[in-house]
Amino acid sequence: MTIAALGSHRATGRTITEQFHAFDARNPQVYRALERTAARRLDTGATRVSLKDLFEDLRRELPYGAGLNNNFTALYARRLIDDHPHWASAFELRRRRAA
Repeated sequence: MTIAALGSHRATGRTITEQFHAFDARNPQVYRALERTAARRLDTGATRVSLKDLFEDLRRELPYGAGLNNNFTALYARRLIDDHPHWASAFELRRRRAA
């Protein structure tokens, strides 16, 4: 099996967090869209929000899914909570096992 087949983080030598920060810097519109959608759902009475669900909605809206990587959903959830601490109860977070 080649290194590339093991996963992009191993092929590039970059952690998922490093890849996330690079992607986020190149695509700030992704975070803004997730933030708007989360706010809309919470404003309409939702008490729980699935970042994975928001991600899939965004993937359908953007051309070719805009390169959205499922590995980034937890990092976006954490960023939303950092920026909007009052949303913390809306997102379920698990302990991180990898960088």
